[in-house]
Amino acid sequence: MGSPLFVFVASHFVPSFNLPNAALFADFSDVPAGLFWLVGLILALAVFCELLGLRYIANNRVGVVEKLWAGKGSVQEGRMMALNGEAGFQAELLRGGVHIGLWRWQYRIHKLPLVMVPQGKIGYVYARDGVPLAPVQTLGQVVDCNNFQDARAFLVGPAAAADPEQEPALGQRGRQRSILREGVYAVNLALFYVITEDMVYRLEVGGQHEFKTLVSWQRQLAEEFGFDPVVIGGSIEAPDPLNPERRVLVDSMGIVTVHDGPSLSTGEIIAPAVGSERNDKDHHNNYQDPEAFLRAGGRRGRQYATLIDGTYFINRWFATVESIPKTIVPIGYVGVIVSYYGRTGNDLSGQTFRHGERVSEGERGVQEKPLGPGKYAFNTYAGNIILVPTTNFVLHWVTGRTESHRYDESLKSIDLVTRDAYEPMLPLSVVVHIDYQKAPSVIQRFGDVKKLITQTLDPMLSAYFRDVAHKRTMLDLLQERDSIQHEAQDELSRKFHNFDIECVDVLIGKPDTAEAGGKIENLLEQLRLRQLSLEQMETYGKQVVAAEKLKALKEAQATAEMQTTLTNSLIQVRIVENEAEAQLAKARKEAEQVVVRAEADSRRKILAGRGEGARLLQEGLSEASVLLRKIQSFTDPRLYALSVVAQNLASSTQPLVPERVFMAPGSGGTADGGSAVGTGLMGMLMSLLVAEKSGFDLASSPNGSGLQDFTDAIAKQAMENIQAAMATGGVDGVPSIEPAPSVDPIRANGMVVETT
Repeated sequence: MGSPLFVFVASHFVPSFNLPNAALFADFSDVPAGLFWLVGLILALAVFCELLGLRYIANNRVGVVEKLWAGKGSVQEGRMMALNGEAGFQAELLRGGVHIGLWRWQYRIHKLPLVMVPQGKIGYVYARDGVPLAPVQTLGQVVDCNNFQDARAFLVGPAAAADPEQEPALGQRGRQRSILREGVYAVNLALFYVITEDMVYRLEVGGQHEFKTLVSWQRQLAEEFGFDPVVIGGSIEAPDPLNPERRVLVDSMGIVTVHDGPSLSTGEIIAPAVGSERNDKDHHNNYQDPEAFLRAGGRRGRQYATLIDGTYFINRWFATVESIPKTIVPIGYVGVIVSYYGRTGNDLSGQTFRHGERVSEGERGVQEKPLGPGKYAFNTYAGNIILVPTTNFVLHWVTGRTESHRYDESLKSIDLVTRDAYEPMLPLSVVVHIDYQKAPSVIQRFGDVKKLITQTLDPMLSAYFRDVAHKRTMLDLLQERDSIQHEAQDELSRKFHNFDIECVDVLIGKPDTAEAGGKIENLLEQLRLRQLSLEQMETYGKQVVAAEKLKALKEAQATAEMQTTLTNSLIQVRIVENEAEAQLAKARKEAEQVVVRAEADSRRKILAGRGEGARLLQEGLSEASVLLRKIQSFTDPRLYALSVVAQNLASSTQPLVPERVFMAPGSGGTADGGSAVGTGLMGMLMSLLVAEKSGFDLASSPNGSGLQDFTDAIAKQAMENIQAAMATGGVDGVPSIEPAPSVDPIRANGMVVETT
């Protein structure tokens, strides 16, 4: 059996229900009546909610109300948001929860997600309604609308909502200057489209074309890292200021280009800095407040004020930031500022200086005060910093050689022609110094240091040394190099002073030719040989001195080595002298003893020799007679004397060299004019020996008569002495013998022997 309630409902509310169709519901006939009552209650509740216009919004979503019809009609022309109850999209949102009075036949509710901007990211807003933009605007002005969560305040202005008499600041349609920072926002997506890094929040009413436009904007912002804040101060690669081919890491800075606001005036290339002071009422906080920037008079275009180290949330639709390296002025350099921006200034270089203007800081031109060594956030679009070395630097006029500063990379050796027609290439190095206070004057005059060198110093030095070479021979260039350097330094110092630079030193190299083995090499080889000869002469002189010194050294060393021996010998001499004195004293005593003994012995011998004397006298006379006969038998007494002398010399212990020599003035001949026997060197020697040993010369009496007389005289005298002694009895009983009378000297062959 079917339920009566079910049959009643089916018969009244289902038009096709009849008994033939009852079979369609045969399966529900067994449903309990309580279940049908529950379903009916739910349906009744649903009908009641619809009658009340009840709507539910989840807490993570918002509801955009679209009014389908209204007694006030549609929104006014040019608008798409209903602000006064007209039909269309309503300005107010439905937040999470239950809402009543929103009947389905009058309102359509679009449930959309909340807008979420991730941490550290930026969201961009596009307004579909509002006041049209002015011709000078590209972005809608900032309106206090609670970060686009108050659509009515955006459209009619916050002042109008609070005080209707005050002029409202109305929101403008299009891309907005204001951005959304990280967070969750309840935004009316019928009025605002929000673009984040990973989402495009919108109400799908504009079609695919509008969606593609939003996606293209999202892609452009992503390519420019527009969803990230601007971070300034990180390392960035940049050319080394001293070696451009080398890359170094340098701290970054930001150059800002504003895309909204009034354009620059005619003749301006960069927008002036505005609102940069913190206490300024229109301080824009480094372009993070676009409205303050524009109120302060900011202009669109590249800005003079830069961004330094920090993090900045900048709307990339309003301003883009280019990261460039900071400008480094190395140690040993100053940076001369050439400003392209600023007011027209007064020339500080004076009336006599006609090489451009030098201006003060903030004025356009070459500024008077250079930058010292350091790191600067200098806007390179507003000017240029030219490095000028302030330490001494070397310029080489040498082909194929250059210093690291590269100022001399185009310089070559100077070609000369000497007075004697040599054509050498002169390598030259010049040490230059630029006063840091005069660096702006140098840049003002020449533009940069390299132009100073190539356009002034190079032709000046080339002409000067060519003039020097014309007046000198090749040999003079080689030998007078020092004087040429001093003259060049004095002359170039005077000339350099006119250009506000200083010539510290001039260094001249060896002149040479391009080809090997040329005339200059031959000349140099001759000079080498000449100098080698001079050096050899000096070397030999030094060697002589060294030899003398070595000789003196050897003598000193020998003296030192023999010093002990010399000392010992001196001591030995003293010892010998002492011993000799002792022996002399001893000999004197012995001599006295001998004298006493001799006196006693002589008395004895006199007594015993009286008879013996007579005997000896007779024997002597006999021997003398015999000897006389021997002498006579030799015919010449000298022959006999020579034989005797030879026998005595053979056994003599006396020295052979005579102690006294007497030279006669005669010619060495005999008395009769003939030649004596044994003349010559050997004869003279034998005569001297005979005279020395015998004490007389027999050559004067060759016939022996003189010798016979002498013998007789001696015999006679001896007899007289004996007789006299025997008659007188002598001294103390001993007869005394008187000495024989002196005999006249015997002269023989010019040699004199004195006898007594």
